Amino acid sequence: MPKRKASAEWKGTLPEGNGIVALGSGAFQGAYSFSSRFEEGVGTNPEELIGAAHAGCFSMALSGALGKNGFNPQSVKTEAVVHLVKDDSGFTITEIDLDCDAHVPGISEEDFSKFAEEAKKGCPVSKVLAGAKINLTARLKS
Repeated sequence: MPKRKASAEWKGTLPEGNGIVALGSGAFQGAYSFSSRFEEGVGTNPEELIGAAHAGCFSMALSGALGKNGFNPQSVKTEAVVHLVKDDSGFTITEIDLDCDAHVPGISEEDFSKFAEEAKKGCPVSKVLAGAKINLTARLKS
C-alpha cells in the first residue's frame, strides 16, 4: 500500500504567526493561523482537515460495504464536524459528528443502518481517531 504525505510549516509565534499546510499529491495547499484555528479567521486548520479525511474515508467505507453486499450506491455524502475543546490539560478533540445522506436503491433502512455502523467502526480514519467519541447520523434518501 502506498504511504501518503502531507506537510506543514509554521512561521512566528503561536498568536501572531501563520502557516501553510500542503498535501503531498499537490491537490491542496492552504494557509492556516491562530485565528483560523481558534477563532473564525480565514484559512484552514488541522481539525477541518481531519474532518475532511474522516468524511472521505467513511463515505468510501460505506460505499465499499454496500457494493460488497450487492447494493449499488448512487451517492454517499458525509459531513464531519470535529469538536475541539479546551480543558485544564489544553486542547482536545473530544467528538466527531458524521452526518451522512446516501442514495442506495433497493436497500432496507435496517440493512443501510447496519452497513453505516460497520463503516463507522471499520474505516481506517475512525480507527485512528478512536480516542474521540464518533457519532453517526446516516439517512437513506430516495
